[in-house]
Amino acid sequence: MEHKNATQALAALGHSTRLSIFRLLVQAGGGGKLAGDIAQALSLPGATLSFHLKELMAAGLINSEQRGRSVCYRAEFQAMNSLIGYLTENCCAGEQSCERPDGC
Repeated sequence: MEHKNATQALAALGHSTRLSIFRLLVQAGGGGKLAGDIAQALSLPGATLSFHLKELMAAGLINSEQRGRSVCYRAEFQAMNSLIGYLTENCCAGEQSCERPDGC
């Protein structure tokens, strides 16, 4: 992942509502969730949800699929894993001991 993409993803996740939406979609797995179900689960008005979904999509953290009159949203697990990899790249480089639970 490039620095620019990581910055955009972190900025998107830096908002409480967007982080809640993303975590909900991660928990939903590959099946995703319909927009109405996301709105209901998080008690969000449709316009607010649409705004935040747009930001997450622009950051490449989620994708969508039309299902009839509804839209299903899914977390982009590859983007999530790339972001985690970017953040932990060269972790503890040059140190004898590491703070990470997996010991680097």
